[in-house]
Order: sequence, then structure tokens, then C-alpha cells
Amino acid sequence: MDTLTPHNPLLDTVYRIPFQRIGPEHVVPAVRTALDAARAGIAAVTSFTGARTYANTVAAVDDVVERLDRVVNVVRHLLGVKDSAELRAAYEEVNPEIAEFEASLTADPALWAAMREFSETAEAASLDPVRRRHVAKWVRAFERSGASLPAEARERVVRLKVEHARLTKRFAENVLDATNAFELVVTDPAALAGLPATDVARARASAESKGLEGWRFTLHAPSYVGFMENAERRDLRRVMYEAYTDRATEGERDNRPLVREILRVRRELARTLGYRDYADFQTEERMAGSGARALAFERDLFERTRPHFEAAIAELDEYARTRLGYDRLEPWDAAFVVERLRKERYRLDPEELRPYFPLDGVLAGLFETARRVFGLRIEEVPIEEVWHPDVRYFEVRDEAGVHIGSFYGDFFPRTDKRSGAWMEALITGRPTAAGFAPHLALLAANFTPPQGDTPSLLTKNEVETLYHEFGHVLHQILSRVEIAARAGTNVAWDFVELPSQLMENWTWERASLALIGRHYRTGEPIPEELFQRLLAVRTFMGAYYQMRQLGYGTVDLELHTRYDPDSAEDPLAFAEAVLRPFAIRPDAASPNMLASFTHIFSGGYAAGYYSYKWAEVLDADAFTRFEREGVLNRETGRAYVEAILSRGDSADPLELFREFMGRDPDPAPLLRRILPATAADSASGGVE
Repeated sequence: MDTLTPHNPLLDTVYRIPFQRIGPEHVVPAVRTALDAARAGIAAVTSFTGARTYANTVAAVDDVVERLDRVVNVVRHLLGVKDSAELRAAYEEVNPEIAEFEASLTADPALWAAMREFSETAEAASLDPVRRRHVAKWVRAFERSGASLPAEARERVVRLKVEHARLTKRFAENVLDATNAFELVVTDPAALAGLPATDVARARASAESKGLEGWRFTLHAPSYVGFMENAERRDLRRVMYEAYTDRATEGERDNRPLVREILRVRRELARTLGYRDYADFQTEERMAGSGARALAFERDLFERTRPHFEAAIAELDEYARTRLGYDRLEPWDAAFVVERLRKERYRLDPEELRPYFPLDGVLAGLFETARRVFGLRIEEVPIEEVWHPDVRYFEVRDEAGVHIGSFYGDFFPRTDKRSGAWMEALITGRPTAAGFAPHLALLAANFTPPQGDTPSLLTKNEVETLYHEFGHVLHQILSRVEIAARAGTNVAWDFVELPSQLMENWTWERASLALIGRHYRTGEPIPEELFQRLLAVRTFMGAYYQMRQLGYGTVDLELHTRYDPDSAEDPLAFAEAVLRPFAIRPDAASPNMLASFTHIFSGGYAAGYYSYKWAEVLDADAFTRFEREGVLNRETGRAYVEAILSRGDSADPLELFREFMGRDPDPAPLLRRILPATAADSASGGVE
């Protein structure tokens, strides 16, 4: 490189990624440099004329993919946490090139020939089980990308994947922009009736940050959820609800045409590759195995849940009419009525719990739980290599003191950060001859931020979210698989939520809750009487919440199986018909939610939203072993790490589950968690 050319920090290979020095101007040159190197690496593999070995074929391709992913993943990460017009424009310029390389990699006939040639060698047959599985996965990836198809069909697959990447990226940007574009500003204090002091203070600070009088509410989770659950002004709840549900349905941000286009591209892609539909294509390599089986799973839970859901809606409707004077229950009433009934029946106001959940205290208790159960030592380390001053950095060491990974904590909402909570694997580590190469991950959320002298005080739901995402972090950082593609969270999509959802259980156990639940002023633990009321609330409206998730999972699968995007039928009208049985009333289904359903139209959950419930069956069942042996039992934690957390995709996920539990999954524990005992007692069969 010319010594006068400034160094591009995106091309650094240091462990601590220099986020503070990376700007939009670095994206295009870095990505193109990385792509050139990747193409050269693949050319070296395909032009090799000697005997095929694991090292010169499989490992060589792995190295190419990892080096490119390092650069591209950092850019995609920044789009989620530090979005800007300049960054978008830079990524937009190179995104088609990235998508084309990624799509063409497993459609390359020469590379396919090299991989197939190696797979038939004596060395391939004698590989250890993990490498043998990895080679088989590579072969399947080529087959699923159309490598065996005629040239015209292969080229069509590549073009469809590039188009899909473009459409889904635009979909996500529209949702972010539409979310940020809305604000509800009120100046009359009477409009704040019912809202907790925490929410009012946050709304006032939000208004002040924009130079506005009064109180400002947005569609970001802390603001929106608090408003919908507590605001007494029914008309304003309707404004917020419709703004949230109708996001990305107007003007240049209208995602509704993109819904049809994305579904069309997916169906054509699946059929070009020889699949009946996109759901079959997506689920083939997952635990479900087929779209039909995933849909049967959803429908079975729907039938078990329906009578309890109908009873719950009748109860809410009666309460709304008799106690609140509503003519009928509307969608913008549901969260409010649930909270009112919960408070009245259990005398539990979620705001009572906030003071016991300061973020720093929750983190300390969570890390102590990880020490006791998994043998980890987690310490915060101040570093300058961050993308925002609020970002924190934590190092994780095992019982022997070995640094096995680190993770960033990005906990609060910003206008340049996407909504929700998520985990990212930025670097996948592994054991090496020189020692353990540590993992690097991100835990991102949009929690209630600090206000003045008051620290960030979390709701119970936010505590569960933190534990959920930390479960993903553990899955990544505790991985001991030597091959990155088979390590960490690179597992079947309907298995990946098991470690995250399992962690949520520790937020309900007295022994572990005592580690996190201490009053931010007095240091006093959650009183036993308050804890008992919290426990009593756990199953409240379980059928109501489950039915909502089943609705999302079912409409996702139906859109990817039965809907014809080439027909005249509007996909939103199709979705409305599917969603009716899951809504509080058939006429209350909200199909516009598709326009902001990023999970399936720009995330990884296309034909896979069912995975949440599938994995919930696994997590509820797996936690029964901790309940029997002790929720802070180190030996049980060690067994869980050895069977599941450390193993990634090194073996079939059902085999890993059986290794930990000694049997196939049982759905009864999940049903007991959310439905009356009679429903759970009648459960039979299981998830395979």
C-alpha cells in the first residue's frame, strides 16, 4: 500500500474493532478491497490442480468467507446502531456487489466441483464428526443454491438473491425512518393521566431534547409500551396504536408494495431451486424439516390455546365494559385493560418493581448468576473503541481465568439506532494451537434510559429482555467449536432461541432474583410479599400473549406457502383473513402490521417466526432439569454448557437436546407455564 494512503480502519484485523475511527467514507473502499481479496481467494481454490484436501479446499474457502464477513458485518452492525444518510448511501453503493458475491459463491460451478471432489476423497470419509458435518453442510449449501442447475437457472438464482437483499434492506430503512418520523406531543397535563412518573419524566426529557414544550411520546419501545399500558386517554392510545401499526404505509416509506415483491422473489427463488414454496426451502435445514410440519406445530398450539384465549378475551371485554365503561374492547384498549385488571387482581403495579431493577444492579446480579451456574467471571473494562459514549464493554473469563470473549452493551434508544433488542456475533472465536481465540459479541437493547440523577430503572419485561439477549451472548462466547460456521449461534433457526429463552427463567426464581432485585436507593431486596405477587402474575393472560405470537408465526408461514404474489390478491387482505382467529375480534385484525414486520421481511425469521414458540417448548422443558437439581447448581450448568452452549452446530440439535435431557422434548412444561393444568395434562407428543 502507498505510504501516503490513509489506513482504512475497516480493514483492521485487531480484536478490538476501532469503531471510533470508522466513518461512512471507509465503507466503499474497504468493502471493495475485501471483495477483491475474496474473489482472489476463491480463484486460488478453483484453479488449484493438485490433490484436494480439507486444508486447500474447505478450510481455504472458510478463510475467504470469514475475512470478508469481518468487514461486511461491521458495516451492517453500524447501520443498526449508528445509522446515517451517508452510511446508508455508502452501503447502498456496495450492497449489490456484496449480495452478488454471497449469492454466487455457492452457485459457482468450479467451486462446486472442487468441493464435491474433496467430499469424495478418503480424507473426507475419515474426518472427525464436526468436520464431516461441516463438509456435508457445505455440500448442501451448494445444492440449495442451485449449483447443479443449468447455467441460466444458476444465474437466475444469483439475480434473485441480489434483488432480495436490495428489497429487504429498503424495507428495514423504511421502518426505521417511519418509526423516527412520528411523535405525539401533548401540552395538557391532564393527558398524562395514568402514566407513571418515570414515563412522564422520560417524555418531558424527550420534549426538551427537541426544544418542545410539554411531553413527547414516540414509537420506540420504552415510550410506546408504557403509554399503551398506562395512559387513561383512550383517544390518545388510539393515535399511538394506529401510528405504530400503520408504520411504513405512507408516501415514500410505504412498504406494502415491497411486501408483495419480497414474497414474489422468495417464491420464485424457492421454485427455481426445486422447492414447492419458500417455507419448505427455509425449514429444510431446521428442526421442523418442512413448512407443513412447522404449520402443524403452530396449529396444534392454536387449538390447545383457543378456548383459554376466548375465555381471556371475554374476561377483558367484560372488565372493559363494566369497570371502564367502554362499549367494546378495541385493539388500542387491550394492553391498558390487561394492565388495569392485573393491577386490580394481583395488586401489582409494574412501577413497584422498577426501583428494584437498576440496570447496573441487574447486570451485577446477572453476572453473578453466570459465575455460579456457568463458572464465568465478567468484568466491565473502559475502552475508547466504541461507536457511542453510552456503549459499554465487558470481558468474559472462564474458571481458569482464560479470556474467552467480550461483548458490548448498547442499552438505550437513539434516533440513529434500530428498535428492539438483539445480539450480534462480531467475531467468532475458537480453540487454536496458540490458545483460545476469544469471541466478540454485541448485546443491544432499547431500555428505559437514566433521567437526571435517577439511574436506568428497568421494568420486569426489560429485565427478561436483558436475560434473553445475554443467553444469545452465552451461546456465542461459550462456544468451543473450531470451525466458525459451525460455532456459537450458527445453529438451526428453530434451535437458536433455546439458550436465550432459557435464560429468562432465572428472572422468576427467588434464588437468582435475589441477586438482581435490590432497591436502587436502600439496597433492600424485593420483599417476599411482593415476590409472591409477582409469581402469581406470571401466568396471567398467558393464553392471550401466546395467541398473539401464534398469529405472527402462522401468518408468516401462510404467506410463504399459500399466498400467490402473482395473483391480484392483496397480501394484506390475505394476512387479515389469516389473523382474524388470533385477534381480540375478527374485525380487529391489523394487517398493516406486515409493513413493519421486520422479523420476516428484513430479518432472519422469514418462514421462521414459529421458531420462538418451537424453542419455547425446548426451553420450558430444559429448565425442568434446573428446577429439579437447583437453579444455581454448577454441575447442572456445566452439563448444559457441555451439551448445548459449547457445541454450536457441531451436531444435530435434537441430539444435543437429548444429551442434556436424556430424552426427546416434552411440550407439557410450556403448557403448564401458560395454560390451566388440564390443558397441560392432556399434552402428548413432542418436538423433534
